[in-house]
Amino acid sequence: MSTYDVPEAFDAGAAAYDGLVGANPGYHRHLRLSAQRMGIRDGGRGLRLLDIGCGTGASTAALLHAAPHAEIVGVDGSAGMLEQARTKRWPSTVTFVHSRAEDLAQAGVHGPFDGILAAYLVRNLPDPDPVLRMLLGMLSPGSVFAAHEYSVRDSRAAGILWNAVCAAVIIPAGRFRTGDADLYRYLRRSVNDFDGATQFRDRLQRNGFTDVQSVTMPGWQRGIVHTFLGRATS
Repeated sequence: MSTYDVPEAFDAGAAAYDGLVGANPGYHRHLRLSAQRMGIRDGGRGLRLLDIGCGTGASTAALLHAAPHAEIVGVDGSAGMLEQARTKRWPSTVTFVHSRAEDLAQAGVHGPFDGILAAYLVRNLPDPDPVLRMLLGMLSPGSVFAAHEYSVRDSRAAGILWNAVCAAVIIPAGRFRTGDADLYRYLRRSVNDFDGATQFRDRLQRNGFTDVQSVTMPGWQRGIVHTFLGRATS
């Protein structure tokens, strides 16, 4: 929604965020699975990776698990979420930058990167296409972009399950922990409104990515959360 300031909303919910997502079975394991699906070799030795939309650092930790020897730059538009990320223990190879995805150059974040992970980011962008093209241009030739993202429009069963979980668990838990359910109502709407998996694969191809594919998650989020992969031209 163009009138909903997503980074500002995440600022308000940052303190409770880790507790909420930690109650989601498989949340961290699924992030690690998306990072593993990027096919990073040799522990990322000599590589430079971007975690765009890093939030409180859960996706950064997933990248670090897959590539413990890589240089990792985590970027997020929410100062509150980044504050939470920076309180955690990280090796010196991990750095964080406060910037909206649209403003990476102004924030001093430049390529090339040998891999980019965007977890739960693309769905929240006012206009995804220019950001996807920008990220493609920041990849070294042959490197992989991975979007770890909700997408339910291609599956009626997934959509029904997603909305049931939101109504029964996510929205009430968000209200209980923060006193305000607006962010979690937005989460529900944004997932319902986002591209189906086929449509998002087409979007990646249309914006210049090659070898585009997607794989869903195991467990209750099958058909709900997916790893979308695309490659920069070699």
